Order: sequence, then C-alpha cells, then structure tokens
Amino acid sequence: MKKIALGFAAALLSAASAGAADLPSRKAPPLPPPPPLFSWTGVYVGANIGGGWLDRYNVAGWSNTWNGFGWWPVYALNGNNTGSGVVGGGQIGYNYQVSPLFVVGIETDIQGTSIGGGNGGGWWGSATRSVSWFGTVRGRLGVSLFKPELLFYGTGGFAYGDVKLNLPIFNGFRQTATGWTVGGGAEYAFLQNWSAKVEYLYTNLGATYSGAPSAQHRVHMHTVRAGLNWRLGWLSAPPAPVLAKY
Repeated sequence: MKKIALGFAAALLSAASAGAADLPSRKAPPLPPPPPLFSWTGVYVGANIGGGWLDRYNVAGWSNTWNGFGWWPVYALNGNNTGSGVVGGGQIGYNYQVSPLFVVGIETDIQGTSIGGGNGGGWWGSATRSVSWFGTVRGRLGVSLFKPELLFYGTGGFAYGDVKLNLPIFNGFRQTATGWTVGGGAEYAFLQNWSAKVEYLYTNLGATYSGAPSAQHRVHMHTVRAGLNWRLGWLSAPPAPVLAKY
C-alpha cells in the first residue's frame, strides 16, 4: 500500500512538471537596441543664398608725375554708401568628429554677388565700387553643446574676389584681390545626411591698381547666408552604436 501511494505521488509530480513546461514564458522580450549616435564626420556639398553690404571705404590715388615734393595726389575718397546686394553660391567641405563635443573641418566656397554702389564723392564727382564674385578657403571649429545634431562653429581663412572701382574721370579699375575672412554660424542636422545652416562672414580684400594714375582700394564686406548641406558617404565614419545593459 505504501509503495502504491508513493508511486501515485510521483506520477502526480511528473504530470505537474510537464504541464508547467507547456505554459507560456512570462519573461519580457528583449528591448530593441537604441539608435546610433550621430556623427558629423564626412564630406559634404551644399548651396547658400543671402545678402551682404560694404563698409565705408578709402580710395587713394597718385599720378605718375613728380611735382618736386612727391607724387601728386589725384583723389582721396571716403565713401558713405554701403553698397548692399544679394549673395549666392555653393560650398564643399569635410568635417571630422574629434569627440562627442568637438568637430573640426575645412570648407571652400565660391559666391556670385550683386554687392556694389555709388557715392557722391567730392569735387571730382561720384565713384562706384562693386564685388561681382568672391571665394574663401576656411577652417572650421565647432562645438555641440546641447545635442549632437546642433553645431555652433567659428570659421576663418583666406579670401579672394573680383573687386571693381570706377572713378569719375578715369577708366574702371578691376582686379582679383586677396585678403582674409572670419565669421561663425550654427548648423543643424535635421536628417542623417542633411543639415541647414546660418552663417556670417566678415571679408577684407585689398587691391592695388597700376597705371596712370595708380590706386589702392580696400573692400570690407559683410555677408549673412542661409545654406543647405548634403553629407556624402565619402570618408564618413559609421555612427557609433550606443551600448546598453538589459
């Protein structure tokens, strides 16, 4: 009788274990992996449009005739006209994500402009000046303070452009002038490969025109531009995954 009872109890335990094995598991399914971290690293191309204006300017000229005391001054012009206009063009560059906070890069751009204007001048009459195009080659240093997709940056480097000066009694002076530029902006990546930016540049170009008479002319130009960049796959680092513990 005792053996029968023990055998019956063993059978009940075996049936209960089998039934428990058939029940669905209550373990929660694994969570999906988090999205990868955004990276600015890569080559990009883009376009921009905006406006600009010129500072007050100085023009000084000398004849090629010695008057016994020095080169005879033909004109000296201080202008008030700001010479504003439209700016538009394209850019190409490369960014490298040094750390989650800092980004370095280099960018070159070329711009067409309608910046230019005239001035009443003095006794000699009016004069006009214009910048029909300009370009820059600049370094960039950025920081992502609030979120990885938002970049604040400073920029500066070499500048060049077509500077034209028209004087009332002389033919127009025109030259590809060189100088420097500095500025800054903000850029936001609204998609993985697309970003929009707003940028300010101060550009200083100088030209010396030879002939009779000679002239020296400096252009101090301000530009504010909005742009759109598309980051290519070239030299891009894959986004770093975020590791999480479950």
